[in-house]
Amino acid sequence: MRLVHNERNAMDLRKTPVHLGLGSRAKPVEGFTWDPEVLQSYSAAVAADGAEGRMVMIFDGDGPGDHWESHPAGDELVVCLTGSVTVTRDVDGLPDRVLLGPGEAIINPAGVWHVVDMAGPTSILSITATLGTDHRPRTGTDPTEHVGTPKPEEAP
Repeated sequence: MRLVHNERNAMDLRKTPVHLGLGSRAKPVEGFTWDPEVLQSYSAAVAADGAEGRMVMIFDGDGPGDHWESHPAGDELVVCLTGSVTVTRDVDGLPDRVLLGPGEAIINPAGVWHVVDMAGPTSILSITATLGTDHRPRTGTDPTEHVGTPKPEEAP
């Protein structure tokens, strides 16, 4: 994984996310994967940006999300590019579901647990505050089964 300076070629945001950092910098993240070692390397490379750093990425999928996530350092923007997506957020222990179609977007506030379910082939663009992002598994298909902040004994 490495941050690229002065990229001149087109990039596929599905394979190469872009890090937005301090000073209005935008740097492609070559070799990015969801592997723990790569995530640690990415975090170290962008640490100076702190809570202001953002990752821009496109995700393609079909079906329910497999995990809940929360971004304590800042808000996340989710834009539906194609298809249909339901974003479910935990608002005071109750599910808040928002259906998005192409061109529609939602903001997940900082610290709010959320999950994304795609109905059929769907593409979304996310702009995420990655510092401190937390995940927890989603074992059922019904989002209400796992809504709510995990109890201390459930926390990773």
